[in-house]
Amino acid sequence: MSSDLQLDSADSALLIDLYELTMAASYLEHGFNEPAAFVLSLRRLPPRRGYLVAAGLARLIDAASNLRFSPAAVQYLDSLQLFKPQFLDYLANFSFTGTIRALREGTICFADEPIVEVYAPLIEAQLLESIAINQIGVASLIATKAARCFGVAGGRRLIDFGLRHSQGIDAGLVAARSSYLAGFHGSSNVLAGRRYGIPIYGTMAHSYVMAHERERDAFIDFGRSFPKLSTLLIDTYDTVKGAANAAAAARELKGEGFELQGVRLDSGDLADLSKRVRRYLDGEGLTHATIFASGNLDEYAIAELVRAKAPIDAFGVGSALVVSLDAPVLDMTYKLTEYAGQPRFKSAHGKITLPGRKQLFRAWDRTGQFYADIVALFEETTATVTREFKPTPERVAPLLETCFEHGQPRPAIAELAQAREEFLSEFARLDQRYKALERPDSFRVRLSAAQNAMLIAEKVKAARRQA
Repeated sequence: MSSDLQLDSADSALLIDLYELTMAASYLEHGFNEPAAFVLSLRRLPPRRGYLVAAGLARLIDAASNLRFSPAAVQYLDSLQLFKPQFLDYLANFSFTGTIRALREGTICFADEPIVEVYAPLIEAQLLESIAINQIGVASLIATKAARCFGVAGGRRLIDFGLRHSQGIDAGLVAARSSYLAGFHGSSNVLAGRRYGIPIYGTMAHSYVMAHERERDAFIDFGRSFPKLSTLLIDTYDTVKGAANAAAAARELKGEGFELQGVRLDSGDLADLSKRVRRYLDGEGLTHATIFASGNLDEYAIAELVRAKAPIDAFGVGSALVVSLDAPVLDMTYKLTEYAGQPRFKSAHGKITLPGRKQLFRAWDRTGQFYADIVALFEETTATVTREFKPTPERVAPLLETCFEHGQPRPAIAELAQAREEFLSEFARLDQRYKALERPDSFRVRLSAAQNAMLIAEKVKAARRQA
């Protein structure tokens, strides 16, 4: 019996909703497999969000590269007694041969904008729907939560502490990767460190202190075992007395090469305790020792601590980050926008989609801030849309880039470290009013004249399709 802690590569193609397969089977039977374009976008931003950080693209590209139906997978589908031999034979020889264009990871984007466009034979593009929403959705959700923490931390270090509270093993890896992409400094997740090259952090839990008869002995033992991991957890009992024991351990071990790097607070009134601990440490000559805080933190709690001028140097953020506690889901869609060279359009009330293949253009002003986006058609260029921005921009650039072409990943896909640097640069250029935690302003997103004209034309055609 296989372990649920592992995903057998033979099963990965079955991470798909059944209706993707039933549609694909019917497409094949009735001769529908011309080139098609699907666009993944966000219908609306979650509450209190002024932006979204695009993430998860590298994992989507990996999924598309390795999408195969193994003999075992085909055999299982056959056992359902739903699919005809022709379709099962098709799946047995399946690989994704299409093209994917997307926003680079770390790009800040907004509602109703194309994040990913998949262009491939209809069946191939359809079969990518579930995994595309799954990978881009959760990664972008957590990256955005992390960016909100980063935006209010004022340069203080942020560490992902969420593995144990993540909703599954894979979710813990996604959280570590996405939070690092969006400005966090590292993670407690060791596998994420190995897999993604993320710096890893951690020293001790309360159980280590409680296993000892005396708190000071716990600190001394740990200091001797790990002199370079000398951030001590001081709130198992009385926090200020814990700081005194940490200082005493530092004095005792000084001749052994130990230097107290810092202390961690995990409970109580963090603003008050951090001030009291700071005063004590400074009085003991430990001005270099940092204060690390954790325990039910999120962007709101961090902002409050910063406003209170709590002398905290770093924050560990756990459950609120990995489940995006105040906004745990994205209203993300993956919709057909073109088939066989003809635009396609959904006109249902409240769920209208934009027809045609897409490009997204962004405008920057003379200060380097970006201030407006235009959703345009695939064939439009910077030259054709620049005049549509008001006021006149200093610079305009297209944002959707080809990252997977004719079944092969493009080498231009940014590595995680590069994507992180690009996020940091772009986040610095986003006006503060869109970063507000409670009532952020709405960023200006418009349709190009050509996109708007196509939308109007397709509304007329949509009525005829039901005639």
